Amino acid sequence: MKRVNLLLVIIAFVSFSASAQVKTPSSSLGAKIFQTVGLTDVKVEYSRPSKKGRDIFGKKSLVPYGKLWRTGANAATKITFSTDVVVGGKELKKGSYAVLTTPGKKEWDVHFYKYEGGSWSSYKEKTAAATITVKSMTHKKHSVETFTIGFSDLQAAGQATLTLSWDNVIVPININTGVQKTVLKNIDQLLAGPTTADYYRIGVYYRSIGKDLETALKYVQKTTKGDKPRFWQLRQEALILADLKRYKEAMEVSKKSMELAEKAGNADYVKMNKDSIKAWKKM
Repeated sequence: MKRVNLLLVIIAFVSFSASAQVKTPSSSLGAKIFQTVGLTDVKVEYSRPSKKGRDIFGKKSLVPYGKLWRTGANAATKITFSTDVVVGGKELKKGSYAVLTTPGKKEWDVHFYKYEGGSWSSYKEKTAAATITVKSMTHKKHSVETFTIGFSDLQAAGQATLTLSWDNVIVPININTGVQKTVLKNIDQLLAGPTTADYYRIGVYYRSIGKDLETALKYVQKTTKGDKPRFWQLRQEALILADLKRYKEAMEVSKKSMELAEKAGNADYVKMNKDSIKAWKKM
């Protein structure tokens, strides 16, 4: 009987050992980031190695100058664009690309290969869809412990900066989605028979890109001069008037916006209008 019990215990232990697996975190964790630039969705998938006291970039460092780098760890870094884009002055069709880089002391070459898989070494003998040269920046007092890819300088005109940061090095890559051309084309089509709401959106967009403020004001006023303007619409009219340095008019419109915002219980717009009126009084 004891032998039977012992045998059952052994079988149970062996079965548990075979099925149980100890999970431990990778030393270079994976990351995914999503960012809309203009009207384009951009997705980046990459692994994030850490410095851990090592010398990262240099002739004999972890990532040597002049040699192809996977731009992260483990698999090749992958970037996906939902529309055609211009990266660093080079056109890229919509789709997914493997991003490999060749670091240098003052400049980096950034290579975009049509994505075929995660094995970064498989791209070494292939021809990149586009290669750009970017000036890197060095910070003597600032160091990034874990390799980071991010977005900054997002603009309404459909531009952004994709940044590669590690140790004390930052590599800025300009992305232009061409959205301004697309939107302006759509605007031209809408002007054949737009609604007041269309005019309002066009006026707000014109202001955001600094295009023809007089026309922007005229379009926004097609909505605000109606029977029931909304406080956020009046706010935009006031901002355009201020951009045109017509501060007295801007303050009058801002007061109307503030009154409507108070009735609607929107404290944020009340504060924004108060702050603007206070600033414009000094102009």
